[in-house]
Amino acid sequence: MSLRSPLGRVRGLGAAGEGVGHWWMQRVTAVALLPLTAWFAISLLTHSLQSYDAMRGWLGQPWVAVLTLLLVLTLAWHSKLGVQVVIEDYVHSKGTKTAMLLLSTFVHVLAAAAGAFAVLRMALA
Repeated sequence: MSLRSPLGRVRGLGAAGEGVGHWWMQRVTAVALLPLTAWFAISLLTHSLQSYDAMRGWLGQPWVAVLTLLLVLTLAWHSKLGVQVVIEDYVHSKGTKTAMLLLSTFVHVLAAAAGAFAVLRMALA
């Protein structure tokens, strides 16, 4: 028994099957952000990081730099996925939708690169 209409079966119309992967990735990044954000917030509150040198020393620890880099990249990816859903759902003009999706991707890649550069520069300085 199928829930598809006879016309839909003849035309081969149906779900593309791509939405589930996007949905899953959004949930996976959200779950990954929970401990990363909690760790980052607690670390900032419990350490005396009131100067550039103190922050550089803290980020100079390898595990801190790696976790901060993971936080930045995961946050950018999760944000890109969320903005993509909003654009796909609420922008109806095909040309505008394509332009906004491209712009969103470029902005998120730029933000991720800038964040990664900042973390690496402070960690390796």
